[in-house]
Amino acid sequence: QVQLVESGGGLVQAGGSLRLSCAASGRTFSGVALGWFRQASGKNREFVATISWTGSTTYYADSVKGRFTISRDNAENTVYLQMNSLKPEDTATYYCAVGRTYRSSNLYNDYIYWGQGTQVTVSS
Repeated sequence: QVQLVESGGGLVQAGGSLRLSCAASGRTFSGVALGWFRQASGKNREFVATISWTGSTTYYADSVKGRFTISRDNAENTVYLQMNSLKPEDTATYYCAVGRTYRSSNLYNDYIYWGQGTQVTVSS
């Protein structure tokens, strides 16, 4: 009964920005970490960012560090990914995910619920 719905993807020029949102229904995000992953065509799903359940700890993949910011609004059961200075290599389907526990993680297997993804395309 858990459903995660991503939104905010689209087409943007290199150097531009997008803000992704992921709203959950069927359960609360309270007490668990949240994360964002992405998957480009023909490639494996890769870690992007994660945030602890308190919002006090965040981690980012080196490829997005300094450009992306993850945040959460527990009252709204929503996690966000602000993406700035976008590059063509950021083009991918972006997925939000709910962690197994309170701790943040960059490991795929530590996430138990996944959204269906939102497409981000960055053009040159």
